[in-house]
Amino acid sequence: MGVSRPLRVLAAGLALPVLALGLIWGGFRLYAASLPPLDLAALEERSAVVLDRNGKLLRPFAMASGRWRLPITAEEVDPRYLAMLIAYEDRRFWQHSGVDPVALVRAGWQMLRSGRIVSGGSTLSMQVARLAEPREARSLGAKLRQMARAVELENRLGKKAILDLYLSLAPFGGNLEGLRAASLAYFGREPHRLSTAQAALLVAIPQSPETRRPDRHPRAAERARAMVLARIEAAGTLPAPEVARARDESLPEARHAFPQHAAHRAEALMAENPAARRIATTLDRDWQANLAHLARERAEALGPKLSVAIVVIEHATGAVRASIGGAEYLASDRAGGMDLTRAIRSPGSALKPFIYALAFEDGLAHPETMLEDRPMRFSGYAPENFDPGFQGMVSARQALQMSLNLPVVDLLSAYGPQRFITRLKESGADIQMPRTTASGDLAAPGLAVALGGLGITLQDLTTLFAGLARGGEMIPAQERPQAVASGIRLFGSVPAWYVADILRFAPPPDNGASGRIAFKTGTSYGYRDAFAVGFDRRHTIGVWVGRADNAAVPGLVGRKVAAPILFDAFARIGLQPGIGPRPPDALVASNAQLPPPLRHLRKDQPKTLSALADQPLSIAFPPDGASIDLAASEVEGRTALAIKLQGGVGPYTCLLDGTPVAEAVSRRHFDLEPKGKGFSQISVVDSRGQTAIVRVRFQ
Repeated sequence: MGVSRPLRVLAAGLALPVLALGLIWGGFRLYAASLPPLDLAALEERSAVVLDRNGKLLRPFAMASGRWRLPITAEEVDPRYLAMLIAYEDRRFWQHSGVDPVALVRAGWQMLRSGRIVSGGSTLSMQVARLAEPREARSLGAKLRQMARAVELENRLGKKAILDLYLSLAPFGGNLEGLRAASLAYFGREPHRLSTAQAALLVAIPQSPETRRPDRHPRAAERARAMVLARIEAAGTLPAPEVARARDESLPEARHAFPQHAAHRAEALMAENPAARRIATTLDRDWQANLAHLARERAEALGPKLSVAIVVIEHATGAVRASIGGAEYLASDRAGGMDLTRAIRSPGSALKPFIYALAFEDGLAHPETMLEDRPMRFSGYAPENFDPGFQGMVSARQALQMSLNLPVVDLLSAYGPQRFITRLKESGADIQMPRTTASGDLAAPGLAVALGGLGITLQDLTTLFAGLARGGEMIPAQERPQAVASGIRLFGSVPAWYVADILRFAPPPDNGASGRIAFKTGTSYGYRDAFAVGFDRRHTIGVWVGRADNAAVPGLVGRKVAAPILFDAFARIGLQPGIGPRPPDALVASNAQLPPPLRHLRKDQPKTLSALADQPLSIAFPPDGASIDLAASEVEGRTALAIKLQGGVGPYTCLLDGTPVAEAVSRRHFDLEPKGKGFSQISVVDSRGQTAIVRVRFQ
């Protein structure tokens, strides 16, 4: 049976339009193929960002052009915003291939009916194409080129990448590009969580970014938001009550400042890595915000021009978890632009614990060794205590807890100030000696270094205390995620624990409790710097208070000003009270139970090797720096290392890593049992107080 006449007429009527559409499509394909590939390099440029340890934004930096274009992906955006964007801008985004024929036909029909453009028929892909290849002319040729580029983008990148590009590049007024920059600038929040009203406004602005800016054209912005909400409600994307609440929400009246957490450190890291677009750090944004608020609050309470700097270091890794360079980054009256964690300052008494630890390491003293706190002169140098008066005979424990000056100077005199400074520098601390007024040369280390006669940064001081908390192993502070650096042992775990145990019971400030953290304060000469540094089981915090111009501030005392901030800082990050466990070989004894050479700091005979002229004590074997095979030293299943002495006057006391292992030895040849593999320090003290030391490696 033949085809009926009406069907033949219908087929003939459809053939011409189909043929025309085919010719148009073929011509469009030829036109698209004739275009050179789209240069996507410009689309990849982003603002540099500095991130915390969890990927949270610390501080962004504008691009060289002055525009803000922060990195963002669809996974980091509120799903409600994405649903509204697609429902409003491109309902068939996930179905079309860059160009939506339905939208184009609708736009054409609306234009014919009304005589004006009602909707442009642009897809999100076409809008990204326009951003990638901007053209001033709004002509048919420009539209065709956008369509061709949209199809190219779909073929080259795919839907997800195109959506990410739109989220990163869409204009939002002024120098704001991309959803993340707009959300931070207009609402002060990341776009992963937006209200319905905020999402609707951010959908509306890119259609006319300069006329819909809420900070300059609030009425136009409100009308545009209402238009988006009306279409969303009509499409059933969101429930009517939620849309009604969104209509009543107020609009932002001004732009927010971009985040500036850890502003000093972020700026320094960018200066070190100018080509980097993404810099990850070990910092914690929440800790930064909490401690920055604490620093600002305390500085304002203390008075004008004063500032507060804070550093937090994690013991196990050396990671810097917070770095507050000053009370307020933008406060010119407090020199907010200066990073005061890196300023060279006098630490006052804050380094005293390291003199005690090194003296304990060398066998010069023990926490219960009796020291003298009385007026003394050291070759013309006559130190005094911070508080008037003297205590007489005190234990090393009491002397450090009370921060007495005379006993620590006496200890440093026995240990040697040059040796002390050398050991600190070897551990990684940047110690600066003052210059002499006559020649301008650096002064030689003298006994005044015990009381702050040197310069050190808060960062380095906190790093030293973190090493003390770690058991005497010093590792560099790290601000970038990386493998834990190898450490340098300044002293053993036993002397480190002795000092930590002493500092744990130092008199706390009014807002603190004894025994919870080990801490030490320091006040520089002339009341210019107040320090407090302390540690719990996991973190070390250093606090500095003073003026950036180094001016004197009467009453600026570490234990009164800096220590309360230290205890509050621990409360804000989460205190884990106490110190590490006591090493098994630590000697816990009263003064009467100590070996005789450790009961007093002997003054009748000098302890330093260089001062002895008659048969000085020395360790003949093992030699300093020797490597010793433990297996070869076994005797009847027991490891025994032969110790041979020369000179000195018996009886002798031998200490291994600061712990007595042989006492009242009358002969110059005896054995000791090593603790295991690794580096160890062997010290021998004779009856006159002479000390000989070697460092060996057991393997």
